[in-house]
Amino acid sequence: MSIDATAGRARALWQELAAAPDAAFGSPGRPGVFASPASSLAPPSWVGVVTIGEAALITAPTAPAADSVRSALTGLPADRLTDPATATALLPVSDTLGPAVLAYLAPEELRPPGPTGTPTERLTPGDAALRALSEEAGEADAGESGLEEITSPVFVVRDGGARVVAAAGYAHWPRVTAHLCVLTAPDARGRGLARQVASEATAHALAAGLLPQWRARPAASRRVAAALGYRELGAQLSVRLR
Repeated sequence: MSIDATAGRARALWQELAAAPDAAFGSPGRPGVFASPASSLAPPSWVGVVTIGEAALITAPTAPAADSVRSALTGLPADRLTDPATATALLPVSDTLGPAVLAYLAPEELRPPGPTGTPTERLTPGDAALRALSEEAGEADAGESGLEEITSPVFVVRDGGARVVAAAGYAHWPRVTAHLCVLTAPDARGRGLARQVASEATAHALAAGLLPQWRARPAASRRVAAALGYRELGAQLSVRLR
């Protein structure tokens, strides 16, 4: 699959999540801006900005908000549209979430890690060992990982006993998309375990014909995705207006 085809599938996903009949990505310098109170591009009543390549799709909760956003952001390059400082300078912003990088992987581009000597196991979502991992990692990291949203099998590594120290799976999103979720215990990071379990989860998604998506803010998470072959094609920012 070409990078253009992968980007096309990613755009189709976010257009569906925009929940507006005519929602579409714009052209460079002219983002597509739509009023859509049911949009999933951002939390309810927020403005959601998603870029794929040089094109952007933006949803706002009301038509007046959409008009204000369109007026303020038209003419900007894609990378500035997901910059919180730019949004704050041009709009009456009370809060922001992100930005998060959006990365995708085509089937032929997966780069599995070499053997680690630590076997990978499968668990079902909601297993007690996964809840223990989330508690150990802390609310912020567990929430960032999305571990509780997994609907696929969960691929895990243990520390030699019952304790799970790394886990990965994916949530089924629209447009046959697999949204990757990965979490590693704080004392087990830097050992390649995130890459190990994420590789298994990604391979499982590809075997099911899904498009793997990796959304990340932390640099460490982005490095894991890149090592596996994911390509950063865009970004996402949520903005709450006063």
